[in-house]
Amino acid sequence: MSHWVAALNQLVGRACGLGGLGLVALLATGCQAPLTVRGQSNPIAAHPQAQPGVTPWVASVPTEKDKSTLPTYVIEPPDILLIDAVKLVPKSPYHVEPLDVLQILVANPLIDQPISGQYPIDPSGTIDLGPAYGKVSISGQTVDEIRKTVETHLRTVLRDPAVSVSLSQTTGQQQVAGEHLVGPDGTVNMGTYGTVYVAGLTIAEAKTAVEAQLSNYLEQPRVSVDVFAYNSQVYYVITEGAGLGDTVVRVPITGNETVLDALAQVNGLSRLSSKNLWIARPTPGDVNCDQILPVSWTEITKGAATSTNYQLMPGDRLFIAENKIIALDTWLDQLSAPIERIFGTTLLGAQAIQTINRFPKGLGSGGGF
Repeated sequence: MSHWVAALNQLVGRACGLGGLGLVALLATGCQAPLTVRGQSNPIAAHPQAQPGVTPWVASVPTEKDKSTLPTYVIEPPDILLIDAVKLVPKSPYHVEPLDVLQILVANPLIDQPISGQYPIDPSGTIDLGPAYGKVSISGQTVDEIRKTVETHLRTVLRDPAVSVSLSQTTGQQQVAGEHLVGPDGTVNMGTYGTVYVAGLTIAEAKTAVEAQLSNYLEQPRVSVDVFAYNSQVYYVITEGAGLGDTVVRVPITGNETVLDALAQVNGLSRLSSKNLWIARPTPGDVNCDQILPVSWTEITKGAATSTNYQLMPGDRLFIAENKIIALDTWLDQLSAPIERIFGTTLLGAQAIQTINRFPKGLGSGGGF
């Protein structure tokens, strides 16, 4: 008898701290992690692998009225990052290219045709200074070289032009700013500035990584980085199909969804579903257990109770069980369909034989209808 007691105690101890229900949970649903609802006291047994003096892991279950914030977001494929250029100054000496924009100011132009403002470099590598001055070819030159080239060109029209030239905008800003998809390899493409590995980084770390890559081409670049689309952190709504096939809906998580929000994404319970639903939540770290959070559909809808309207976390599975009566009906249909098909074929063949025997010369012969 003592051997049976020892074996029972050992099984209960392996059931992840569910106390007297450990053996039942182990046999019925596998290892399930202990749960603690906020504001309630629940004795928790230590995990079998817990070391002396170490507090065992305890699941805290946030609900609709007691939500918690998610940990610092970590970028993963296929998130979309929004990168904006705060400061992008090319390293000196910079040779201008088509589509760059120059700021040009001439101190003593013609009275009716001033030269002051931004002048884009067209695809042919020239800038147009106006009808009285014409175009100047400057592609591939530095800012100082452009100033001298413009002065030389204007001397054909003006007596002593005083020219000031600065770089207002480069094509590099167009390559950096915008939405950037994190590829399957964990990188974002920065155009002519190469790729940056951002998978597993926080937003602040990604900003540092992008600026480090751009510093190979630009002078002390500054950018802002944010997440435009949170695509990598999701939860799943799984609807059991009562023998007609289960459906799975993958929903990106924003950090504030509850069970009702998730059900709204799938238009509520289908006609195949029962009111039996729960959340299956993976446990963190090396705790090899499952959290099962039963949801009371009637309480959170008809009664507006919030105790089981849990806040969803990344990786959660909201499982909606099938209607057992419909599932049984579907099973009976699937079982009887082959039999009905066989009997239908047999009956059709028998009727055909009877018709041939009765009217061997065909229905159109004498003695027919």
